[in-house]
Amino acid sequence: MFTSRALCPRQERGVSECDRSKFIKVFHACDKGSKGYLSREDLKVAVVMLFGYKPPKIEVDSMITLMPKATGVTPDAFVRMMSTKKAAQLSTGDERQIFQVFDAHCRGYLSMDDFKRAFKRVTPHLSEQTVLEAFREVDRDSDGMICYKDFEFAMNYGQEED
Repeated sequence: MFTSRALCPRQERGVSECDRSKFIKVFHACDKGSKGYLSREDLKVAVVMLFGYKPPKIEVDSMITLMPKATGVTPDAFVRMMSTKKAAQLSTGDERQIFQVFDAHCRGYLSMDDFKRAFKRVTPHLSEQTVLEAFREVDRDSDGMICYKDFEFAMNYGQEED
């Protein structure tokens, strides 16, 4: 969902102008009623638009509690939060991009159908039973959906830490 770095000016310190502009556009798109701040629900939508997943309640709570005003997230605070989030995301590797490719409907999770479709593209020789078993293994909370955290865990399972 992020534009190519070639289209953005070089990042000086902190957030690049390109990212700042994108964050502000998303802020205004999600600011229902032009209140000048994002409510809890607006913030969830903004994260989905920028990062392709619905943030869990605890993540939203932590972002909201950082705000001095109880009304919501201001534009400057939103830019700071999203800049920090993007920097953390870029340092975690390619898992997010892979997840977003598999999440064809941009829902923030993979359904069984999404999972089957991904496996059919990547490893067409696997049986449907094997894919079903893999889905059950990756779906750690057994809710019938693979959220990004489940996916990330599966992608990093068994890797040695540096």
